[in-house]
Amino acid sequence: MTYLVLYEKTETGYSAYVPDLEGCIASGSTKEEVTQLIKEAITFHIEGMQEEGLIIPEPATESALLEVA
Repeated sequence: MTYLVLYEKTETGYSAYVPDLEGCIASGSTKEEVTQLIKEAITFHIEGMQEEGLIIPEPATESALLEVA
């Protein structure tokens, strides 16, 4: 599955979260670090949901960049 990951620049580095997986977040010093950490977080999150017998949400969130004058 391919999930949308949203990145945010913070005062200390970057954070990332997955809108389709509630509570799936990561933070790191660099975008490269947070990318690796969010991949691990997604895997861990899905494994935990499977162990609990929960339904894994299908990716549904979309994004777009809009230019505003």
